[in-house]
Amino acid sequence: MTFFVDELEDGARSATGLDDFGSPYYREGLQRTVDALNTEADLNEMGRMIQHATISNALVQRLRIVETYKQHPEIDAEVVGGPIFVIGLPRTGTTALSQLVANDPQFRSLRLWESQACTPPPEAATQHEDPRIAQAADGIVMMDQMFPRMRAMINSEPEAATECQDLMGMSFRTFHFDGVVRVPGYLAWLLECDMRETYTFHRQVLKLLQWHCPPTLWHLRTPVHMFSLDALVEAYPDAKFLWSHRDPAKVLASVCSLIHYVRSWSSDRDDAEELGAEQLRCWAEAVRRAMDFRKRFGDNRFVDVSFADLESDPIGTLQTAYERLGLTFTDTARGRVQDWAEGHTPGSRGEHTYDLADYGLTPAQVRDVFADYLATYDATA
Repeated sequence: MTFFVDELEDGARSATGLDDFGSPYYREGLQRTVDALNTEADLNEMGRMIQHATISNALVQRLRIVETYKQHPEIDAEVVGGPIFVIGLPRTGTTALSQLVANDPQFRSLRLWESQACTPPPEAATQHEDPRIAQAADGIVMMDQMFPRMRAMINSEPEAATECQDLMGMSFRTFHFDGVVRVPGYLAWLLECDMRETYTFHRQVLKLLQWHCPPTLWHLRTPVHMFSLDALVEAYPDAKFLWSHRDPAKVLASVCSLIHYVRSWSSDRDDAEELGAEQLRCWAEAVRRAMDFRKRFGDNRFVDVSFADLESDPIGTLQTAYERLGLTFTDTARGRVQDWAEGHTPGSRGEHTYDLADYGLTPAQVRDVFADYLATYDATA
């Protein structure tokens, strides 16, 4: 199967009966994605099916979101509070930190089920009985059956907070594609492209999701925000960040192991050492950009969270972070966060093992690349 932009767009139009994708900004990213899939990814049959479904859903969601705004232009008057973004290198505890925050009822989080299908926008009265929850749960069961190692790598629950990469994927400017298939040309373009409209659309989706389903103070997460903090803050001037820290040598081994496994579903090609070099270069650049942003904008927006502290004392660590952000940690929040932490202890879903050497890297090599980062933050755990 060769992918064609026009055919993918026509398929989304046929599926929805809609024809307006909004700003043409998305189309360059779509074309870059398609070109990389056709020339670099070496997709097998399953890979072609997965990518066709991923792109098609992004286009369908984009059509439906644009149409919802046409029918209800008042949505644009919604005010997105915050947000508080959880960032940091992947595999540094960002998921656990995010889930702790998400269990605080003062926050609105992006849940897995609504990330995959944003429209119709959720209603407060039916948000926990929405049929899309069962659909997402079925997808998780199927994933666990087909790819059992994922259970130990990523905790997925239909109503749990998830990364906001699907929202960025609707503009086809997201590291989601690189995480599942080999697309070096797309990745090189992505690192240099203009992300401002990506975050503008991202904000539009949040407005739609909160419209009938508050609260409006948002918490979000994905490590990839570190690449584009200037564009993010242009869209969200009041944004603040919880930045999690961990030894990059352990991070890179875990990242590579996860991506290597996920890419194996879509291609029979094995480029483990190429993957190691790519991920080292990529995440070193993410940290460099984030550190540069922080130097220019100051520390006021940031609270640092140590992976070791998060594992040993999640409640105390979160309370300290709240104090530094000027947030109130209520007794209700404490109880819900405590319940989540007790039900999701480290290793409870199985053990994820990995070795840097499998990807042509050594701990000393990784730590040397991240020397400035290690000298600045507590990232030894």
